[in-house]
Amino acid sequence: MSQTVDRALGILPLLAEGPADLGQVADRLGVHKSTALRLLRTLHEHGFVYRQSDQRYRLGARLFALAQQAVESLDVREIAHPHLVELNEKCGHTVHLAVHEENEVLYIDKVESRYPVRMYSRIGKPVAITVAAVAKLLLADLPEPERRALAEKLDYPHYTSRSTPHATAFLAELAKVREQGWATDLGGHEESINCVAAPVRGADGRLVAAMSVSAPNVVVSAEELLRLLPLVRRTADAISREYSGTAVPPSATDPAEEA
Repeated sequence: MSQTVDRALGILPLLAEGPADLGQVADRLGVHKSTALRLLRTLHEHGFVYRQSDQRYRLGARLFALAQQAVESLDVREIAHPHLVELNEKCGHTVHLAVHEENEVLYIDKVESRYPVRMYSRIGKPVAITVAAVAKLLLADLPEPERRALAEKLDYPHYTSRSTPHATAFLAELAKVREQGWATDLGGHEESINCVAAPVRGADGRLVAAMSVSAPNVVVSAEELLRLLPLVRRTADAISREYSGTAVPPSATDPAEEA
């Protein structure tokens, strides 16, 4: 039975490459055509494959429907929360999880710092989109035309002397974040608060959320916080693997890790 299931499942990656005829399926599985036909008929009955008029087979609508249903049932906050708590226990600082929804970046989870100095951020509250590290990550993942259109219609509040001043600077920062795969906010929103963030990705490689660690200067310096970047990225990778159900390669070694 297990061999039959294994063979049937082996058909799906083949058809994901494009339609295939009975002979191609049999060759890929290394079985007789009669065996391949029985497997294809069973998959066809369940809607996982579809036989075209040219007698070739392709993936069926039922498979896509199940995949979509599975994605929609995933709750990134529920999956991420234990990892955020574990990261907080290791470093002691405030940990956030954020998502991009309808031109806003919102905090959907927060684990408070163990230190007396607390941040004013709240779950459900929009972040300062032009300076927040999580926002930079999420917006950097957008296609270039969308990034440009969004950047040009944003306001650029002067929160501090380190705030992003205009669209050109913002687009340059997003390009840098997109290339390096992580982001920072070093006093851009509040002079005394620094933040490092890493991406949470789905099975297709696109960002579904961003997580960050934030701390005030009175607790740790910006340089000390940056040394936590490898730990933050490993946590984000762990969330990505669990969320997507795929093996996500670990983040590349950071300069901060080598320091």
